[in-house]
Amino acid sequence: MSSFFTAPASQRKRKRPQNDDQATAKRDVPPTKRKETRDESISGSDVSDNEAHAEDYGASQDSDSESDTEDVSSKRIRLAEQYLANTQKEVLVEEGVDAADVDADNLRRRMGDRLKEDTAESKGKLYRWIADEMDWGGAERSVAKMQGQSVTGVAVQGRFAYTVSKDLAVSKWEMPTHEAPMRNGKQIGRVRSTPKRVAYSRGVRSKKQDRDYLHHTGAILCVAASQDGKFVATGGLDNRIVVWDAATLKPLKVFTQHRDTVSSLAFRRGTNQLFSASRDRTVKIWSLDELAYVETLFGHQDEVVDVSALAQEKCVTVGARDRTARQWKVVEESQLVFRGGGAPGRSKADRSARGALDPSTTLGPEQKAYNEGSMDRVACIDDETFITGSDNGSLSLWNVHKKKAVFTYALAHGLDPPLPLSALSAEEHPTAAVQGEPQPRWITALRAIPFSDTFVSGSWDGVIRVWRITEDKRRIESLGVVGPSVDGMPDLLHTESVSSETLSDHSSTLKAPQQSPLAHGPIVGVINDLAIVDRGERAKDGVLIAAAAGKQHRLGRWSEFAEGKNCLVIFEVPRKMHGAVNTGMPEAAVDKNGQVSPEAVAKKADAPEDSAMDVEDLSPVSRQVLRETSDAAGTSQDGVREGLYEPAKDVEGEAVEDTFAGFDD
Repeated sequence: MSSFFTAPASQRKRKRPQNDDQATAKRDVPPTKRKETRDESISGSDVSDNEAHAEDYGASQDSDSESDTEDVSSKRIRLAEQYLANTQKEVLVEEGVDAADVDADNLRRRMGDRLKEDTAESKGKLYRWIADEMDWGGAERSVAKMQGQSVTGVAVQGRFAYTVSKDLAVSKWEMPTHEAPMRNGKQIGRVRSTPKRVAYSRGVRSKKQDRDYLHHTGAILCVAASQDGKFVATGGLDNRIVVWDAATLKPLKVFTQHRDTVSSLAFRRGTNQLFSASRDRTVKIWSLDELAYVETLFGHQDEVVDVSALAQEKCVTVGARDRTARQWKVVEESQLVFRGGGAPGRSKADRSARGALDPSTTLGPEQKAYNEGSMDRVACIDDETFITGSDNGSLSLWNVHKKKAVFTYALAHGLDPPLPLSALSAEEHPTAAVQGEPQPRWITALRAIPFSDTFVSGSWDGVIRVWRITEDKRRIESLGVVGPSVDGMPDLLHTESVSSETLSDHSSTLKAPQQSPLAHGPIVGVINDLAIVDRGERAKDGVLIAAAAGKQHRLGRWSEFAEGKNCLVIFEVPRKMHGAVNTGMPEAAVDKNGQVSPEAVAKKADAPEDSAMDVEDLSPVSRQVLRETSDAAGTSQDGVREGLYEPAKDVEGEAVEDTFAGFDD
């Protein structure tokens, strides 16, 4: 047996090697030698690099010393002066003038307004009151018809719009330019007044089991575009979220973490952070800069059908039949719950106020109040205010400081007439007992301009309705519909100074060209989604509205409009002409500042007093309305003159001073 196991422990100590002095010497060597050698090996023999590094280091030390010597108040003043200089430069660029030519008082006022707006937006407050500045009735409409199944979603970014549909198609559209393409100063094409498809991609249903397939394998229900124009995200029935390159519509990433249908998407303003809502009752957060999953939010008791977000790290969602809206505070890891579910109030004061604003939709004393069964749509106004739309046709205004709705506008899109008896009963002669009641039209689309008092809604009544929030943020007021309508014919005739002779003399001419009902007339079908953006700096060029219309509702096939069209509808809403006077002049006689040229005034003075303009002098919108209503307006001259236009009346029925539609006082 080895002596190692039999010898005492004292004798089993390991002996040090003979070169202990050498080992000790190695351990005693200071580490600086190795560091210096390593530095020499890295830096090499180039001395100028070391000198440059030393100079940079000295410069940084000098700047640090300067910043240390600068007082806090002095630094604050310096930054404020720099901010004011940048703001003044931006204001001058918007005005298009030099600093020497602009009035000091006017510049000071505009800079003050800009500073107030920047402060309000940084605090998440509503500060843009633009609803009354837009000519909603004068909006120009263009339509892009699409083959296939219903269009379910639309998003607008810059001069492009993105649409998705139930047939797995994603399309990118270029907005109408209304200008002919030019090359080397020469026109090379025709003026395009309709959206043009510039990119298209379609998925395959048979790839459902392929998890690496970079596309959708089921109906696409929602779409969102980032504010910087880099990403487009889509979600659908296949539980997938597909991230696309916005420029080429090339798929970049597919997220499959959701366990059920992805029903809504929303980008956080100014970032590439994405919120997704799903039927699995969760809200997930994604970072598209890293193409990665971030977090999941739990709380809803039913499917989450819509989500909306602004600049803060918060979002607001609605939970369908749990009848709640929830504001999620991601940083604080908390949520606020707002409960609906009741019928809208019908107090006497509320009915009188609604009657003064919109007599056609006033709830009468005998009108039935419909209970809210599902909260389907949501749109954020600012960080403290949001709007919801429900299946009972009501629009509700909410404030984060109150658990109940501040105001509810019932039957925003009216009632659907009951079905005919032949469709309700198989009997040859059905009785009236099986006749149902009129049902409210759901709010199927809802969008708002962030930090403004304006939002729009859609259903299947054929129109897009515009709404305004009052300055005290306690009421919702109706502004009518987007685009010209037959109801606005009297005011339009008076505004354009059109007499009965013009209408009767040109009736045969107006009947000849038959326009497509898609471009002029009601939108037949369901408005599944809306997008509204301001054009130009702070909506100085008006507002653009995009609507996704289809034969079926985006979430199901409960009903189908046989005569409906699957299409993308674009409305370009201009601003009203401030300071203009309604002189009956053609549009060519009024300059961009709203002033009428002297030549046009002289021409108007030479004409007889009762004469009216020719049809050729009218605006395109006015000519179209005249064309569409020529048959309905074919009455006697006296009837047209007296019946088509009546002076405005106050509540007691007395006539008051006439006001001209589309112009400010």
